[in-house]
Amino acid sequence: MFALAFGLWLPFVLLFGSWQSAVSTSPSAGNIPLLTERSSPGDLAIGGELAGLPKGTVRYVRYEDLLKLRQETYPISDDANFKGKTEISGVALTTLAKLFGQAAHSDLIVAICYDKYRSNYPSDYLAAHHPILVLKINGQLRDKWPPSEDGGPLGPYLISHPTFKPSFKVLSHENEAQIPFGVTRLEFRTESVVFGVIKPPGKWAANSPVAQGYIIARQDCFRCHGLYGEGGSRASRSWLVLSAWAATDATRFQQYIHNPQSIQPSAKMPAHGSYDQATLDALTAYFSTFTPVRKTP
Repeated sequence: MFALAFGLWLPFVLLFGSWQSAVSTSPSAGNIPLLTERSSPGDLAIGGELAGLPKGTVRYVRYEDLLKLRQETYPISDDANFKGKTEISGVALTTLAKLFGQAAHSDLIVAICYDKYRSNYPSDYLAAHHPILVLKINGQLRDKWPPSEDGGPLGPYLISHPTFKPSFKVLSHENEAQIPFGVTRLEFRTESVVFGVIKPPGKWAANSPVAQGYIIARQDCFRCHGLYGEGGSRASRSWLVLSAWAATDATRFQQYIHNPQSIQPSAKMPAHGSYDQATLDALTAYFSTFTPVRKTP
């Protein structure tokens, strides 16, 4: 059992390298001490805008201390990370935001994973879906958790929901559940700052293809593709690469979204086969606003 558990955690341990055995603390948040150094690879990093600390400060919270917070427990059956009906226990992201974030500014929670994937939780998503930082699965601590779908660790943390019902639809894109595994860090940020980086230049009507593409890309593409330090960096193509591609070769750009493996067989990006032509056109129009490059006559 130890060998199996160590094998699942090995990628995460290697990611962070060695860690400090001596830990100093900064002022606590409630009864939870905030560590200035990592005490183990399983500590949750928190950053962004932390209450009472300078912007950009990073602190660490022990798994054992998170377990001391009020836990919420739910049976779930609609999370793709689990097979069949599962019970999750953990702490609501809104609880963590109240405990650690700056109430006057932070209205976005960003979950960052060990594979550089990011999920963004704006205030409307938090209110509609009540996401949970999972600390136990079927009553088991994380050393007994099953592996993820790709064979790696589900931990050190993952995020799920009591239940998920899509709260909006834009063209053929339906509001998606943000259920990342391998979460190593939470950032408490300002929504207008983070999303402002990918807001299309200019003024666009709410029902315009550019505005519709922005809403879709903000929830979907931004998880793996980044711009100016915001968004995920799991994907090999940056936001500006996508924008140049959309502006110069729309057909190939749309084909990659619809079926990435048809362009690059080794692509890890999931296919978006449900996207209709209007949705693909909206994404093309949106990404094209970020580059001055135009198609040659």
